[in-house]
Amino acid sequence: MNAREDGPAPAAVRRAREDGRASAAVRRAREDGSASAVVRHARPEELPRIVELIVEHAAYEKAPAPAPGLAERLARLLFGTAPPRLRCLVAVLPDGALAGYATCAPELSTWDGAEYLHMDCLYLTEASRGHGLGPLLTAAVTAEARALGLTQVQWQTPVWNEGAIRFYDRLGATSRQKRRYTLPTGPA
Repeated sequence: MNAREDGPAPAAVRRAREDGRASAAVRRAREDGSASAVVRHARPEELPRIVELIVEHAAYEKAPAPAPGLAERLARLLFGTAPPRLRCLVAVLPDGALAGYATCAPELSTWDGAEYLHMDCLYLTEASRGHGLGPLLTAAVTAEARALGLTQVQWQTPVWNEGAIRFYDRLGATSRQKRRYTLPTGPA
């Protein structure tokens, strides 16, 4: 969905249209079997929609909205270096609409003395959940780890997010309880 299609409609209206489209597209793909969603690396022109999904994700997790300029910061991380510092995989419905995303980056484990792939985010629009897209995104992240020669993917989810916890448990993932802290360093 681009700005020309949307015009000046408020974000909530655009989101409702996108969710309706996502749900209908997934339903059609499942019913007729002629088309299916795909997961692939994000493209620069998709950053506006990815930012919309990130804002939805933050709201869903009861977190503050991202600071202004997110698209520019992500552009540098996703497309500004080779290899990219951050990878973004998107779930694309048969009609071309983005229904969700997963971001990941290689990180280090001191205890293991090895790198792993940290999945920072996995998010699907509400209408796109329960249609098999989550396993597709997770499989793509796992494939990304293998392609990088990494043997493990790690991530975290809020303790209250019971739907995500059930999903990850069904995948066979194991969890460790920890708390995540953030310490601002001051102006850069």
